[in-house]
Amino acid sequence: MNTLQVGDNAPQFSLNNQAGETISLKDVLTKGPVLVYFYPKASTPGCTVQAQGLRDIKAQLDGLNVTVLGISPDPVAKLAKFSDKQQLNFALLSDEDHAVADGFGVWGQKQFMGKIYDGIHRLSFVVGTNGKVSHVLNKFKTKDHHEVVLATLAD
Repeated sequence: MNTLQVGDNAPQFSLNNQAGETISLKDVLTKGPVLVYFYPKASTPGCTVQAQGLRDIKAQLDGLNVTVLGISPDPVAKLAKFSDKQQLNFALLSDEDHAVADGFGVWGQKQFMGKIYDGIHRLSFVVGTNGKVSHVLNKFKTKDHHEVVLATLAD
């Protein structure tokens, strides 16, 4: 796993969101910085808490012109259910072949309850309007991810 670092160019991508619409990083960056956060699986406890935290700080993120894009390998239909149930107010993107996760260096070997498998590592990136990674967030708990995001954007 070769995770992107601060100063690296973010891979350009276009993925379908929970409504089946294509969202392109290039287009979203014209509005301001983008928080690209990778999460393993919609509707699981940790991923739900993380998404709810971001949902609840949407006004503050809007004030900073920051767009949130959540990316997982879930299919669009599962993202739609997750978004509706949690009343999420940002885009969830489907990366079923994990090509974008590979590009950001967050797809790799994981271990859970003695089982080894490949999957998404929970990391977040702030991508500046210049297309470069300005922050890598890798030290947080799902319940305070949103606080770490705000603190990072404040400096």
